[in-house]
Amino acid sequence: MCRNKKLMEAFSFFSLVTGLYVLHSSIALLLLNKEVPITRGMLYPRESETREVHSLDGIWNFVRSDPDNPTQGIRDKWFEKDLSKSQPTIPMPVPASYNDITTDNLRDHVGTVWYDRRFFVPRSWRTDQRVWLRFGSVHYEAYVWVNGKRVVKHEMGHLPFEAEVTDVLMYGSENRITVMCDNALIQTSVPQGKITEVPNDNGMTIVQSYTFDFFNYAGIHRSVHLYTTPKTLIEEVKVTTNLKNQNADGEVSYSVSVKGSVVNEADNDLHIQANLYDKEGLLVANATSDGKLEGELQVAEVKPWWPYLMHPDPGYLYQLEIKLLAANEELLDVYRLKVGLRTLSWDQTQFLINGKSVYFRGFGRHEDSDIRGKGLDNALMVRDFNLLKWIGANAYRTSHYPYSEESMQFADEHGIMIIDECPSVDTENFSQELLGKHKSSLEQLIHRDRNHPSVVMWSIANEPRTGSLTADSYFSLVANFTRSLDKTRPITAAIATPYTKDQAGRHLDIISFNRYNAWYTNTGRLDMVTQNVIDEAVAWNKAYQKPVIMSEYGADTLEGLHIQPAYVWSEEFQMEVFSRHFKAFDELRKKGWFIGEFVWNFADFKTAQSYTRVGGNKKGVFTRARQPKAVAHLLRKRYFALGRDLDQCNIPEDIFIYIAEWKS
Repeated sequence: MCRNKKLMEAFSFFSLVTGLYVLHSSIALLLLNKEVPITRGMLYPRESETREVHSLDGIWNFVRSDPDNPTQGIRDKWFEKDLSKSQPTIPMPVPASYNDITTDNLRDHVGTVWYDRRFFVPRSWRTDQRVWLRFGSVHYEAYVWVNGKRVVKHEMGHLPFEAEVTDVLMYGSENRITVMCDNALIQTSVPQGKITEVPNDNGMTIVQSYTFDFFNYAGIHRSVHLYTTPKTLIEEVKVTTNLKNQNADGEVSYSVSVKGSVVNEADNDLHIQANLYDKEGLLVANATSDGKLEGELQVAEVKPWWPYLMHPDPGYLYQLEIKLLAANEELLDVYRLKVGLRTLSWDQTQFLINGKSVYFRGFGRHEDSDIRGKGLDNALMVRDFNLLKWIGANAYRTSHYPYSEESMQFADEHGIMIIDECPSVDTENFSQELLGKHKSSLEQLIHRDRNHPSVVMWSIANEPRTGSLTADSYFSLVANFTRSLDKTRPITAAIATPYTKDQAGRHLDIISFNRYNAWYTNTGRLDMVTQNVIDEAVAWNKAYQKPVIMSEYGADTLEGLHIQPAYVWSEEFQMEVFSRHFKAFDELRKKGWFIGEFVWNFADFKTAQSYTRVGGNKKGVFTRARQPKAVAHLLRKRYFALGRDLDQCNIPEDIFIYIAEWKS
């Protein structure tokens, strides 16, 4: 039982190791639409005339807590001095998952771990400005101290958080940052999990379990930055765009929020100078706002943002420059961001971008690779986008959590559409507390990604247990909350529950369903794929009268395993499974409301240890090392053929290998 009630109330991670869990029955619960905290600030850290950015990435010191004594670091106040003074430390890279770095059993550690490092702050930062500490992501729960003072707590992996640290830093001197990370998941975390205490050879041990099919990598997953701003700063920038006159002209609407006030009250009449530049750096529109700090920019002869292969110049981005000025025209702050001008619309049968119907051809993916786990890796990110374009994909879903901000920016630049998914995966045991955290994850996600032109849809869950009575009211509240935050994009969720039992689809704008014919259903039966896919998609559309996407299909494949005739796990079988789905998709496209096909998965990825998983999930068309399996070449032909037929794109010269010259 709980060792210290007061500590448990102060630190929520205690409940993860004490066995105090609340189970919810399948009967419908009365859920209340309570408000959730609204995040502020957290613009991506960029340098400008008024801002400096300093990276804290590198090698940190690392300590794992004893799973049987996870609160020792708090009780003994490890954050008040270097970790090395309290425990032996090991080097740990940041950003990275810590699980696969060492050669001992850190991989399956459950509970808290600690990081620290020292850093200098220049004397020049002591001047009239603010200093902020920002984390791109820590999974799952984080507590952060600077020079022994706690500055921020954050729950929710895969999303950024920050704190102002102006008053706790020592300028012109060395400082210390300490982070405690807790990877444990329970029934009210997002995603959910369970903690149990089970016997082992040495007594008892803590075991983490979860139903989702990817590994619960943990640690400081994304970059850590210190950055400066003026005392009076641009805190928020919200951008929406629209195209007019058959896409000949465009409009950029902007809204700015400011934090702080100017020193001279007589100059407190703040206003915004907004400048829009094209790719060549030419000024194409500008405007000066009034005191409301919002306005519109009219762009003539606009170059719209188009998805990859839908236009010869996809992913066209302008640069929006926001200058915050005092009444006397003193420059207070400057922030710049990329903007793509495009319009989204949808109805009961189609999804359109810039007035043109879209057919999605893409992937479910994971941020996952050897050694670094889910840690940010720019080389890997660039490789993945090269492969996405090589294979002819125009979209992917951020299954099953928000991806890095850097990858979102890369998608903007390359014209890759994103279905942006929150961390709610395999959601069950619906409760009021879970609802609040689920909504909070969406609020943080939309707050972070709302300005990205690549984001064309919000996914509010993956494979939730939508057959229960409570799922109806639960997803009604989640969907309506999402719409209250952003009405410019449709809402979907990847549903695995049969349409006859589903309670969530009525609350969505677009139906997405996952099904593994010939793999989890009718294993090995290639003659039971095509018609089953057609029948289920038709049934979803008939039930809800909405556009339909098949958001997951596939089969595990061990690269290099060849069996003829096709047999499960072989490369031949994976190709046959895909081909049978292609036939179904082509029949469904004729009906007008089937708008996309998403392979599961882009690349092989790690999962929890299981006798059904040989080193992880092998459904990728690429290996975990990002090399193609045989099916990647088949899929490449499919995606480019669709691009040629639907969007009149050019076919790469190397897509068909020369065989022989045919003579009539």
